[in-house]
Amino acid sequence: MSEPQPNDPTHSPGRIPHGPFRPGDQVQLTDPKGRINTITLQTGKLYHSHKGSVPHDDIIGSPEGTVFRSTGGTEYLAFRPLLADFTLRMPRGAAVVYPKDAAQIIAMADIFPGARVIEAGAGSGALTCFLLRAVGEHGLVSSYERRPDFADIARANVEKFFGAPHPAWRLTVGSLEDALAETDVDRVVLDMLAPWETLDAVAKALIPGGMVCAYIATTTQMSRVVEDLRANGRFAEPQASETMLRTWHVDGLAVRPDHRMVGHTGFLVTARRLADGVTPPARRRRPAKGAHPAPGQNSPGQDTPGQDTPGRNATPDRPAES
Repeated sequence: MSEPQPNDPTHSPGRIPHGPFRPGDQVQLTDPKGRINTITLQTGKLYHSHKGSVPHDDIIGSPEGTVFRSTGGTEYLAFRPLLADFTLRMPRGAAVVYPKDAAQIIAMADIFPGARVIEAGAGSGALTCFLLRAVGEHGLVSSYERRPDFADIARANVEKFFGAPHPAWRLTVGSLEDALAETDVDRVVLDMLAPWETLDAVAKALIPGGMVCAYIATTTQMSRVVEDLRANGRFAEPQASETMLRTWHVDGLAVRPDHRMVGHTGFLVTARRLADGVTPPARRRRPAKGAHPAPGQNSPGQDTPGQDTPGRNATPDRPAES
């Protein structure tokens, strides 16, 4: 099941993220304590809270950054939500890709205007919105999502943010390895449980010099995808990274890190597609001792069958402490 073809002039994003507020715009109303309420402007409607109401008609036609006072005397600052705000508050099926990771994917995978990008899977549509912003109306983001319910949520979120079906987006319900039809693509972004299962299909779709970027949650997934990219033989040496974000409290002389931070959310693994028939040069590494055990030997941390492992503080004459 596919969506309208890219660059179709009958489909264009309808959301204009600047200028005076218009009916149908999403607006964030922020109170003095920093609490945010998002509304969709409709003529004749009211925003209600326990602090009073604000008529939508007062907001419509006003510029962004205007302050509105409710009937209860509370002042609200009005802005359109940024894409980062929208993705953190969108309805979810699958977990969303955090803005800090979406930004790294755009940068590290070098997503550029006009690029042809494959995405698997679409999830709730957060990363899709960032990719569409990056490729523009003349690029292509072809998203594959195995679960129809997630595909429906992603479609609704993308169309809500852009105001209409995006001309550069194609959504297919199905697994990437079974349904992939595109060739000569520039970038592939894998946000899925087992990205290593798709590497053969990805290698066939990518142009030489193209890039694959896998977003995974755990160290075991990261290790597996890196080793499988190396073993595949059609990719240059992969790079693995993680990004952490810490905000700061700044108030006069009180300057300190905030007590909460967005720590680990996921790992990124990127690799470039080699030209056909090219063998990558042997990579010189200094692996830790035991990192690559010889065949028949146990991996680090594994016990030899039938052999007891000494416990903490064990000695030949003293049993281990329990």
